[in-house]
Amino acid sequence: PKTDIVFLKVHKSASSTVMNILFRFGEMHNLTFAFPIGGGNQLFYPRHFLAKFVQGFSPSNPQRFNILCHHMRFLQPEVHKVVSSSAFYFSILRNPVKLMESSFAYYKGTSAFSRARSLEEFLSQPYHYYNPADSDSHYARNLMTFDFGFNPDGEVSAERVQLMLKAIEATFDLLLISEYFDESMVLLKEMLCWDLDSVVSFPLNIRDSSTKSPLSDTIVEKIKDWNRLDWEIYTHFNRTFWERIDRDIGRERMQREVKALRERQGELARTCLQGTGSVAPKHIKDSSLRPLQHGSAKILGYNLKQGLDKETEHMCRRLVTPELQYSSALYKKQFAQKPP
Repeated sequence: PKTDIVFLKVHKSASSTVMNILFRFGEMHNLTFAFPIGGGNQLFYPRHFLAKFVQGFSPSNPQRFNILCHHMRFLQPEVHKVVSSSAFYFSILRNPVKLMESSFAYYKGTSAFSRARSLEEFLSQPYHYYNPADSDSHYARNLMTFDFGFNPDGEVSAERVQLMLKAIEATFDLLLISEYFDESMVLLKEMLCWDLDSVVSFPLNIRDSSTKSPLSDTIVEKIKDWNRLDWEIYTHFNRTFWERIDRDIGRERMQREVKALRERQGELARTCLQGTGSVAPKHIKDSSLRPLQHGSAKILGYNLKQGLDKETEHMCRRLVTPELQYSSALYKKQFAQKPP
């Protein structure tokens, strides 16, 4: 199994669920994580990543970490300083239309979105609300482009788009697609030589459907236009994703693998969870399992079954622990104060 991994955690793209998978694998195999200094949950985002943002990194004695997966704005030469040169690089993309709708709810407090009453209103005259110079403007336009380290306000010429796609392809071994999450996990498992249980997950950091709104065709087109760079990235890598499945796995085997993954997930849900799935934040009984609530989105979580034996409880708890709590527990473990 591969143990040196860089995951570019793109915002609002099922990346918290992927992070939980990496946290569990890393914890089980005693791997080191490249944590932000002081144990925060972002590597000084939205600044471009620098090696010095990582706790325990020093240029004179560069330590290599196994897994780099906290939010960052990608900058390859700096990432290269903290992981092994043979590390596996991957990320996950989401349809920019859904991404924008999600960002609008989740980042409602940002300067670009706070004054617009609705996404429609924002898109009717985006430059009335959006100022590229604002420090939080990246949440409102071409967010994936930004996270990959490029300029979200750059011109959309065929040449520039090609350069961007080539740069991503040159660095990343795999780009997953959140709309095909289970297929993505099967592909990831294959590429990393992991077993099925390592990529099983419950969806984390997801919104209650009451805050989701259906989008008209006009709005969909406006979102694509406004996020044209993201749209180019997404459509390109959605295509190569399926090309890779056809080449490396084949559709029939993929269907079998996805079925096995879903069956295992169902089994774990029956073992671990009260009820059948996620619940609203106010119904989460164990406060340590309550996810951070953000913007106007209601972020769902889980209740564990009572009376599980110790080992099962531990396994189940790891599957449903929200990102911030899990990250902070692993940080404390990795940087435990050694007694004199």
